Order: sequence, then C-alpha cells, then structure tokens
Amino acid sequence: MEHDNASSFCRAWNKNPTGTHSGAKKPGHNAEDAIRLPETACLPINRCNLPAAILGSLAYQKAPLPLELDGVRELHRDLFRRLEATPHAKARAEVFRDYMTVHFRLEHLEEAGLATGTAGAKASRARTNYMSLIRGWCFDANGHEGAALKGWVESRFGLLPRYHGGLLRAPEDEAHRRYRRIQAQMCYGANALEAQLDLVYAYCQYEFARAHPEQTHLQLYRGVNRLEEYEILGGARKEPILLLNNLSSCTATRERAEEFGDHILTLEAPIPKILFHCQLLPFILKSEDEFLLIGGLYRTQCSHWP
Repeated sequence: MEHDNASSFCRAWNKNPTGTHSGAKKPGHNAEDAIRLPETACLPINRCNLPAAILGSLAYQKAPLPLELDGVRELHRDLFRRLEATPHAKARAEVFRDYMTVHFRLEHLEEAGLATGTAGAKASRARTNYMSLIRGWCFDANGHEGAALKGWVESRFGLLPRYHGGLLRAPEDEAHRRYRRIQAQMCYGANALEAQLDLVYAYCQYEFARAHPEQTHLQLYRGVNRLEEYEILGGARKEPILLLNNLSSCTATRERAEEFGDHILTLEAPIPKILFHCQLLPFILKSEDEFLLIGGLYRTQCSHWP
C-alpha cells in the first residue's frame, strides 16, 4: 500500500503565491480585489488539491470548494466504508476511535515500533496521539501540542503560522527558532502524528458533508482583547480583513467568545477549513464548544462588548 508521501499522489503547486497583477485596474474592481495572501504567509507547495494562495484567499472564504488531502481517502477506504454503513453519528464516532486505535496501534505501541522498556521523552512522544494533541491545544494553543498542529497545517495546506508564543516573521528570530525546535521535537519519534491528524480532518469533513450536504459555511466567533495585534490587510473599521494564524480557535456561540475578549470577531467560516470541533468526538473533550479553524484571509465583523 502506498503511503501518503508517495510520489504518485499529486501536489498542488502555487506558481504565483502573491497573486500580483500588472497594469491598470479593471472596471468594477475595488480595493479588496487587490488583497492577496502575502508571499511570506504561504508555501509554494502543499499536500491538498488547492494551492495555499487560493485556499487562503478572500475568494475562497466567499465561495469554498472541498479540500482533499492527498491520498487519505484512498489509503483508508475501509474506514469510510464502515462509516457509510453506520447510520448514527455517535456510533460513527466509536467506529472512528476503534479504527484509529487499531490502525495506529495506540494501545500496543510496541507493535508500532516502541521498544519494550523505553522511558523518558522518547516514550512520551510515542504515546502522543491525536487526542492528546487536541486536548493540549484547547488548554494552551501556544504549547507543544499547538506547535505540532500548526506544523501539520503548514505541511498539508501550505499556510505558515504567524504566531506561536510570539510573532513568527523571520526564520532567524528567536520565536521562530523556538517554534521550529518544539515542532521538530513533537514529531520526531512520534507515532505517525501527522497521519493521525490527516484522518481527523478527513473524518470531520465526512461528518459535515453527511449531516449538512448543502451547507458551505458556519458562523463562528472569536473574542480578542487587542485587535491591533492582528494582521489587518484592509476593510473598514468594523469589517476588517484579517490574516489569521494558520490555526485558530473559534466558537459557535457569541456568549462563549465574550469570555475571551472585549472585541468580538464574527466570520463566515468555510466548512472545508474546519479541522475539528469538540462535539465531533465527545470522548476527547466534553461540554466544549470549540472549533479549530484553518487560517488565511478572512473578512470579519468586529463589535465591542459590552
């Protein structure tokens, strides 16, 4: 069976990341037409069916298309056959958990290559899995688990992180070096963490498509205290166009967002850019209303609370 790095699986190339244009503006174009994902915010290659410059654009937010990670459905046909045969969402969540446990040997790590008697950091990395990453993110998005998740988004979608315990702009900056070091530590010697996250994303998108086949967006909220710290690329004061981090937390309820800041950002989130929501797999986190949103450019509405 081919793995998800096999050369036979296609890669989306981005020949012009900035999407710049030459010449005069065409009639009917406004200032927002010129806003493109900055070259420093994306990679020229990713592992899905659309390049980063497109999936991170305002045009994609407005009219999204399905995103498919290279080879995931093909490699895991059996999982999706089982899901199709299971009518109830709660039962499908159990099917997914059982598949992940068996496929990645989560309860028998020695079968996944962990030597008997291994201790310390190496054993800890091997025991890290998709559940511990998501739990860790929900407690601290700037922690070790957050670095691993942001690295996965970078690898699969080509969107670079903009913040992790500090602004990430130049590779030589200390914050950037720290982020890269933590990300490498989390993935080195781990039990196929990125492949586990591939399936989490694919399962999340499968459930959305099955439950709401005609729906393209979800209205989400994010509470912030210092809006000036965000990358504002255009728009009006109450409708800023923001470049969000490559992975951010949002909520589906305004009241929940108000707990996190005086400014409330409201945005229409394309469903294909939702990595995970806590109701999807309730055995990971209970009574949480959190969505992990893949980044890029977003038109938002900003209001002040109270």
